[in-house]
Amino acid sequence: MPVATARHILVADEPQCLELKQKIESGDDFAVVAREHSLCPSGAEGGDLGSFRPGEMVPEFDTAVFSGDLNTVLGPVKTQFGYHLLEVTSRS
Repeated sequence: MPVATARHILVADEPQCLELKQKIESGDDFAVVAREHSLCPSGAEGGDLGSFRPGEMVPEFDTAVFSGDLNTVLGPVKTQFGYHLLEVTSRS
């Protein structure tokens, strides 16, 4: 079964999610943006979620993490928690 390592930023709405994605793609550091804006407790760790397998996260998250490109900002991904930006740092 595959294992992925990822980090994310959780915000309440899509416009903010898109704005933060643009900042990161323009050179802002993902971890700094996560610490400043993420509503998830993982934000304090730069958005780091550690390693996980399919089925351990909500389905929308799983789909993005296990099919998206590595080291690319993915999203917005809408879940019941809000809007996420994801970055998959490794997958095996």
